Amino acid sequence: MSVSENVLLGMGNPLLDISADVPEELLTKYGVKLNDAILCEDKHKPVYQDLVDNFKVQYIAGGATQNSIRVCQWMLQTPNATNFIGCVGKDDFGAQLRKSAESDGVHVHYLEDEKTETGTCACLINGKERSLIANLAAANCYKKEHLDQDNIKPVWNAAKFVYIAGFFLTVSPDSIKFIGQHCLDNKKTLAMNLSAPFIVQFFKDPLLASLPFCDYIFGNESEAEGFGKAMGWEDCSVANVALELSKLIKGGGKAVITQGSKSTIVASEGKTQEFPVPPLAADKIVDSNGAGDAFVGGFLAALIKGGDLAACCSAGNYSASVVLQVSGTELTGTPTHKF
Repeated sequence: MSVSENVLLGMGNPLLDISADVPEELLTKYGVKLNDAILCEDKHKPVYQDLVDNFKVQYIAGGATQNSIRVCQWMLQTPNATNFIGCVGKDDFGAQLRKSAESDGVHVHYLEDEKTETGTCACLINGKERSLIANLAAANCYKKEHLDQDNIKPVWNAAKFVYIAGFFLTVSPDSIKFIGQHCLDNKKTLAMNLSAPFIVQFFKDPLLASLPFCDYIFGNESEAEGFGKAMGWEDCSVANVALELSKLIKGGGKAVITQGSKSTIVASEGKTQEFPVPPLAADKIVDSNGAGDAFVGGFLAALIKGGDLAACCSAGNYSASVVLQVSGTELTGTPTHKF
């Protein structure tokens, strides 16, 4: 299927990742766990300078939604296919984020906040796992009114598919509701992501309010378990949570739960399916940062091209495997995956 321009819109929190390999002692120092993502509290604020002062850091354009959109654009290899909306500061980091996204072919439409610095995310890499601490800063300043601007309306009107990570629920649930209703009224496809255990624990109500608009809801095994517990379900197995989650989204919608190297579980209309993940040698894995975002990007690319569930999961597995073998979501060359 041919891909039209502006087919995919992402809305989320654009962040500049500050990534470094760190010892376990640093995780303990800041009270964080591997394979987790949290919002920055006062006790975490020194970590950013700590990384810069004491470790070899990489600056990588990030933010979960923006990562997925960048990967989708790379997988599609179609100019002008994707757009992204979010808020940054009017500063060097914001300019760096814009340059990085645009160089990957994504058109960004940032709301610029002149009083707040661009958001950052500390990516603490230990072994091949990661812990993320997000300081939203300007990303937290996004306002729904931005969607009403004359230069922004054509962006969301043109999109046929919209993707929003759950992290955006902490910023602008009003924007999600507005776009969700637009997608529902115009028969467009909306996908969201559980994103992190703290989202399902502390932002359950806005998440539940958003789910009926969704055609697809993504998550991983820890997020699924957290969601099941937050809902008070006795059976919090991945398969059962996926099944119950699929009942909360739009009729016929699909809950897609990844489990790392284990099979991805997809639930819809009272049934679950498993899609195996091709093995990747341990010595090829650099770190897991961005792998989940990359899976979504590949999945969406195949969906946009008209692929079935097997094709979507295959594309997601491919893009995730590419990102597992680099630091962050660095995208080079052209994908070898065949849709």
